[in-house]
This record gives sequence, structure tokens and C-alpha cells, in this order.
Amino acid sequence: MTRRTTAVPRAGTFLKAATVIQTLALFFQASTAGLLLTSSRAYQMHDYGSKVMYAAAMLYVLATILAWRPGGGAPRPILYSTGFLLLASAQVVLGIAHVASLHVPLGVVMFALSTLVLVRSLFPRSLPRPATGP
Repeated sequence: MTRRTTAVPRAGTFLKAATVIQTLALFFQASTAGLLLTSSRAYQMHDYGSKVMYAAAMLYVLATILAWRPGGGAPRPILYSTGFLLLASAQVVLGIAHVASLHVPLGVVMFALSTLVLVRSLFPRSLPRPATGP
């Protein structure tokens, strides 16, 4: 009798959840950045959101490591998530230094990259199947 083994889909689910959390945190940051123009309380919300966004970036790194390790998946997402964590670190430094001329465009890039990763994880491309012979 042969036993069939398949990869546990929980790692993929955790990775998708981490990606959703990261994208939502970045969307919250963009929203509170817009509120900074009109509200005095928005600074505090943006400050708290930055901590959540950074934690979400660290969670994304952890999720990519956990998705790679047990199932033997590709290590490339670990490099992407680590690069994203470095972008988040630069974003925090630029925000603390009040360098809005770099902080705002980097935030836009981070949101676009996170949204791209989210769409690619929720709607993976299907690989063409080889034709079977008669």
C-alpha cells in the first residue's frame, strides 16, 4: 500500500494572512497620513500605525520562513520579505526625521508592493499543463 503525502496548506494560509495584515496596515498608514493635513489627533494614530506596520512586516518575514521551512518551498519570498522589512526600517527612520519628501513616496511604493504580493498570493497564476498523449 502506498501512502500519499501532500504539503500542509496551513503555511500558505498563514502567509496569506500576514500579507493581508501588512497591506491593511499600510492602507491605514496612508489614511492617517492624509488625516495629518486636517486633524491634530492624526499624528498619534499615524505613530501607532507605524508600530503596527513594522510588526506586520516582521510577521511577514516570519510567515515566509515558516512557509519555506516545512514544505521545502522556494526561498525567494524570504528575500522579498526581508527587503520589505528593510524598506519599512527606512520608512520609520525617514518618518522620525520628518523627511516627508522621501517618506511619502516610499510609503506609496511600499503599499504598491504589498498590494502586488497580496494579489499574487490570493490569485496565483496557474501553470500550463503538459499535453497528455493518446
